[in-house]
Amino acid sequence: MGTSLRDRIAALAAERSSGYTAADRAVFAEFRSALARGDVRAAERGPDGRWRANAWVKQGILLGFRIGAITEMADGPVLKFFDKDTYPLRPTTAADQVRIVPGGSSIRDGAYVAPGVVCMPPMFVNVGAYVDEGTMIDSHALVGSCAQIGKRVHLSAAAQIGGVLEPVGALPVVIEDEVFVGGGCGVYEGTVVRERAVLAPGTILTGATPVHDLVRGEIYRAADDQPLEIPAGAVVVPGSRHVGGERGKAWGLSLYAPVIVKYRDAGTAAAVQLEDYLR
Repeated sequence: MGTSLRDRIAALAAERSSGYTAADRAVFAEFRSALARGDVRAAERGPDGRWRANAWVKQGILLGFRIGAITEMADGPVLKFFDKDTYPLRPTTAADQVRIVPGGSSIRDGAYVAPGVVCMPPMFVNVGAYVDEGTMIDSHALVGSCAQIGKRVHLSAAAQIGGVLEPVGALPVVIEDEVFVGGGCGVYEGTVVRERAVLAPGTILTGATPVHDLVRGEIYRAADDQPLEIPAGAVVVPGSRHVGGERGKAWGLSLYAPVIVKYRDAGTAAAVQLEDYLR
């Protein structure tokens, strides 16, 4: 039995060599193709519902940057760019059934983009990302490296889904099925947004952000071994909380605080439904 792709990537990643051979580059190309097909993922949900990073996959992505050399590339006769030759644009054809509307969008090779995804210009999907069926990526939206995006997600205009490459054991950002991410939202640092949640425009979620749940009387925070998690169906809006202490009170200061004001119901679903007729 031949050595597994995982073992070959791990061996190359451990070498710390600068003299990579054509055979080494072929191993990486095989790995990148597996990423683009969705056969390997930077993170996966286990039977217990917890998401876990696949460290070897993230090692492989980092390996691609180490192996590559900066070269001139082109997207059509006009646009030129300069990047590592191991990460060209993802080759996409009509057979992929991915809509990429004209206007400056890019998908880096090594990202999986499923049939039925709609990409509105300009948007960018980075290497290692996984974007599942029926998702809409709107204008000026970013899907960062290794981010995991579920089915029928709506990433509204200017939504930023952060990338997490290092450390390799760190969980990337996860957006589960049928989540609605409003315009100008930012989700960073391995935050997990569970299925059917709604993030109102302007909501920012990070590993250091406490989220106050007015419905259940809970405060959600990231811990050393657990990411910040937004519960399934939660509707999160930007809020604020007073700054304590003498100066905070004297100056009337408040800090940003995302707040769960309700859980998704039929009315919410109608308000955030995807424009299926555009697909």
